[in-house]
Amino acid sequence: MTEGYGRQVPAVEQTTRVLYHLASVPSGDATLTEICRAVDIHLSKGHAILATLRSAGLVVRKDQAKLYSLGPGVLTLARSLLDRTGLATAAEPYLAEAAAATDCTALLGLITAGRVFIVARRETPGGAVGVTIRVGHRYPLGWGAHGRAIAAFMPPERRAVVLGGAGVSVSAADLDEVRSRGFAVDIGGMQAGVSAVSAPVLDARGEPAAALILVGTFPADLAAAHGRRAAAAARAMSVALAPYLETGS
Repeated sequence: MTEGYGRQVPAVEQTTRVLYHLASVPSGDATLTEICRAVDIHLSKGHAILATLRSAGLVVRKDQAKLYSLGPGVLTLARSLLDRTGLATAAEPYLAEAAAATDCTALLGLITAGRVFIVARRETPGGAVGVTIRVGHRYPLGWGAHGRAIAAFMPPERRAVVLGGAGVSVSAADLDEVRSRGFAVDIGGMQAGVSAVSAPVLDARGEPAAALILVGTFPADLAAAHGRRAAAAARAMSVALAPYLETGS
């Protein structure tokens, strides 16, 4: 007999709720009690689910702090999905052009589960001093230049969620300025000697689905020019990558 598609397996449904909750926690970590309270399951059930997910590498546990977070196995699944969708391939020419024009490392960060995941990159060309950031690296949504670029283009009521989750305080006037010029700048704020500009890649609703980030060791007087370059590239990517971003945010 063929079973209906509407039937759900409770244990699987509870497991997916645990994973999605861990993905949504601003700090990235949660205790067993916090997880079970959030997804409305008993402690014993939550412990069993987390133990199973740990064995598959989908969850890791910091034993001293007794905190759980998503594990590297999630990146394996994410990379497989990205390989199939062709997002990284579609972004490559835009990243290559931006990297060559600015002597920066060009990154595409996909907004997913309350984080920015680096899904594609192009290193600075010509042997210039660059900043190495691996594909699969994840950042809090509200950090640095990308955080302000993303927040500035989100509806005002969602800005506080983006920035507050990362413990960042930015004035409405600053975000309005970012929105007006189309990019955000960070000079040494994330790491001494490292500069970044970022512009949002928008989905069909006109909301950020990803961010183009240019990272390097450029001085502050080049930030505006690099930012304009990033903004122009991000606008082009918003059109070209639209088919891949429909379910990315």
